[in-house]
Amino acid sequence: MVTLADVAQHAGVSASTVSYVLSGKRTISEVTKQRVERSIQELGYHPNAGARALASSRSNIIALMMPLRTDMYVPVMMEIAIAVATHAREHGFDVLMLTGEEGPAAVRRVVGSGLADAIILMDVELDDARLPLLRESGRPAVLIGLPAQTTGFTCVDLDFAEAGALCAEHLAQLGHRQIAVIGEAPAVYERKTGFAERTIDGLRTRALQHGLRVLHRPCEGTYAALAGALGQIFTERPDVTGFVVQNEQALEPLLSLLRQDRRAVPEDISVVAVCPEQVALQGSVRLTSVTIPAREMARHAVDRLVSKIDGQADEEVFLLAPELVVRASSGPAPAGR
Repeated sequence: MVTLADVAQHAGVSASTVSYVLSGKRTISEVTKQRVERSIQELGYHPNAGARALASSRSNIIALMMPLRTDMYVPVMMEIAIAVATHAREHGFDVLMLTGEEGPAAVRRVVGSGLADAIILMDVELDDARLPLLRESGRPAVLIGLPAQTTGFTCVDLDFAEAGALCAEHLAQLGHRQIAVIGEAPAVYERKTGFAERTIDGLRTRALQHGLRVLHRPCEGTYAALAGALGQIFTERPDVTGFVVQNEQALEPLLSLLRQDRRAVPEDISVVAVCPEQVALQGSVRLTSVTIPAREMARHAVDRLVSKIDGQADEEVFLLAPELVVRASSGPAPAGR
């Protein structure tokens, strides 16, 4: 194993000089700094994590707060988490995942223990109870999601309001006038989870501009729950010709139930989804969809967090522009409806 002393001997400097280059606690001439860094690279030296933390007052660990709830689509959450961990490693950070539904207690634990240099929050609610503590802590943080008030926070997210608007716009342009929204599980709206609330708000606003009638039904996503929701929708609005689905687990049950009811997609019913691309492509019908760019959101969050750790980033809201891709599940509204 290559030691600090080996680096010092290779670079022709003292061990303390190498330590100062690594910690940044003293000014070292640029020529000497470059020589030490070149030796570190050539020898493949990796500082001991404990010693590095003591020297720099950093742990080089990012805490990722990602509650794993049964009412959320876990594969998307895990895709974001894996992308966060992978990209953080490229910046020299490891990731500590906190998956429990602890709320503010998790923030207190991370801040009080000093385990992590910075925090990424997921599953952000409009009035998230974790945020006051996070603001008071002064710990660098990035939110993947938008609270109702973003002042003082750095946030990265898909523009879910525009995603919902694009879905309504697409169906309106195809001549649909009665649409139904199959939403997330009821608990997601009860918590006022930001992405779900913003999607339906954006969709309703754009639908109003185009004269569309919208019926929104939160749904657990199981076959039985979908059957009940679908029955209620067609009872209340028998002229519905378009569905927008923001619930990945509900997509295949919906397509199956429409087939059983002899409603062809897209000839009788158009379906538009807000979901990951692989979900849109793997079903029995290739779905017109707005993609959730999980990996891209994760990369932007990590980049902004590392900048904040280095004192180089201000508070900001960064929204990724959504894109609607037309596939086989949407088409013109049936004549006369």
